Amino acid sequence: MNLYRIQLDNVTEVTIFILMGFTSDFHMQVFLFLLFLAIYLFTLLGNLGLVGLVIGDSRLHNPMYYFLSVLSFLDACYSTVVTPKMLVNFLTENKSISFYGCAAQMLLAVTFGTTECFLLAAMAYDRYVAIYNPLLYSVSMSPRVYVPLIIASYVGGVLHASIHTVATFSLSFCASNQIRHVFCDIPPLLAISCSDTHMNQMLLFYLVGSIEIFTILIVLISYGFILLAILRMHSAEGRQKVFSTCGSHLTGVAIYHGTILYMYVRPSSSSTSEHDMIVSIFYTIVIPMLNPIIYSLRNKDVKEAVKKLLREMNS
Repeated sequence: MNLYRIQLDNVTEVTIFILMGFTSDFHMQVFLFLLFLAIYLFTLLGNLGLVGLVIGDSRLHNPMYYFLSVLSFLDACYSTVVTPKMLVNFLTENKSISFYGCAAQMLLAVTFGTTECFLLAAMAYDRYVAIYNPLLYSVSMSPRVYVPLIIASYVGGVLHASIHTVATFSLSFCASNQIRHVFCDIPPLLAISCSDTHMNQMLLFYLVGSIEIFTILIVLISYGFILLAILRMHSAEGRQKVFSTCGSHLTGVAIYHGTILYMYVRPSSSSTSEHDMIVSIFYTIVIPMLNPIIYSLRNKDVKEAVKKLLREMNS
């Protein structure tokens, strides 16, 4: 009975967590601060700039670019959930985050991460509709279709994140409050819990695995039909335009899903390595920076919109 009371006392005393991060070397922390500050500013500039372009240029007022603007806004939010706190921790000795702050960070990070999976699948379906039957595109992807797809992506993200956040923070944290990570992610929190985390591990594996299978299948099926449409095209210019548009989307999908699969759909370990931290940093901070580049450099309409904006600014 006394041991039980001690365990309860220890659980209630864990009101803060310590985000250990990469290194305790001050000079390395200053370097990482400057590096990730530059990445974060570029992420905000690129993604919010792309949202502004879509809103401001009438030529970009179609479902494809509405999806792209939602993805850009999502990436800006995703990075903001993780990066500012990480930047502060690089320059301060106090690397703590409250129990509820940690729960909120996990809830938001998983929400945005899952929503992006669903949104990338919806974008693949949008490309299929546009290329396979372009004459009916405006009817097939009317606001009554693409708005519910966007809303459903967010609802799916919130539900998935809520399940994991409740399951994770229902555990006991009595052995340690030091998280070997730069933000409150699920695997490093499970690693420091003194509860039996088997059910949490299974929940993580099967839920994330199911979402990955579902969204990747939608992408593969959509691009299978797109490939058939490309093979039927007689115009080399038309094929090149399709490859340019779809190639950027496939690149973004492959990079994002590859890192998610590595982090969550694999055998669990008792500790979180620096390698895992680097991978999670890649999909939460680096990919949101890369997406505006991936989706803009090979997109003629976006490049024309940027040129038009620059001409207006110089005139």
